Amino acid sequence: MDKYNQEHIERKLLYNEIMEMKGNVRVFCRCRPLSSEEVSKGHTCSFHFDPSKNRKLQIIASDASRKQFKFDHVFPPQANQETVFAETLLIVRSVLDGYNACIFAYGQTGTGKTFTIEGTEETRGVYYRTLEDLFKISTNRSSTMQYQFYVSMLEVYNENIRDLLNSKLDIKQTSEGKQEILGLTLAQAYNTDEVWELLETGKRNRSVGSTSVNELSSRSHCLLRVTVMRENLINGTQTKSHLWLVDLAGSKRIGKTEAKGERLKESQFINRSLSALGDVIAAFASKNQHIPYQN
Repeated sequence: MDKYNQEHIERKLLYNEIMEMKGNVRVFCRCRPLSSEEVSKGHTCSFHFDPSKNRKLQIIASDASRKQFKFDHVFPPQANQETVFAETLLIVRSVLDGYNACIFAYGQTGTGKTFTIEGTEETRGVYYRTLEDLFKISTNRSSTMQYQFYVSMLEVYNENIRDLLNSKLDIKQTSEGKQEILGLTLAQAYNTDEVWELLETGKRNRSVGSTSVNELSSRSHCLLRVTVMRENLINGTQTKSHLWLVDLAGSKRIGKTEAKGERLKESQFINRSLSALGDVIAAFASKNQHIPYQN
């Protein structure tokens, strides 16, 4: 018992130390390679990446001028799903020790957000790899810890929230405005196959439309919440933590999408919500006393 407690304390101290060094808010940039269609049309990359400077990226404008941006990490076009997920491991695994965490994909329509987060059956994304890793570690710790995993999926569409695992359910936020959503389905998962089935169910219920920029452009924000219930079999203590994995709707330039009517309204809602999220993240990263959650 003393050995276990010492290891647990050391793991939490190490986590806190790394969080303090790297920051609680980190921004990664993944560069999408050109598609075969883009190559056939003679398109070229609009960025320059130097592998020796894996935190800096130069964006090339139409007039050939360059502007440099700095990130916590930059993934070049050849980076695979496993490489991207490896950078999130510390965040993902922290939920097993009682921490709350969030990973979300943000970017313009067509940049590969959903591929990174969801992936395909052959090239699994962050969703699947996260649960696979959590199940594996929970099995390794089964002699000292008992874990239960629950999956919830919800969609924010035109500022309305709905449950993707039970489309008939009306969802309301708590009066205090907390992230806990009353009535949200909690589907217990025992293995990665069950997780994949739940993800497929949620994906079928998600609002997807067509624009001239992206044939299957997502029109909503999709949030996967992994709830982890942990019981310490040695001292009986229990914890509950959440890991949010978010596939945000693509940001859109209204003029470029040629959107009209309902699609125009959707684009305006998406851009407004992304702007509000940006304000929250900026305030949080700057450690402001006031975080504009209500925006």
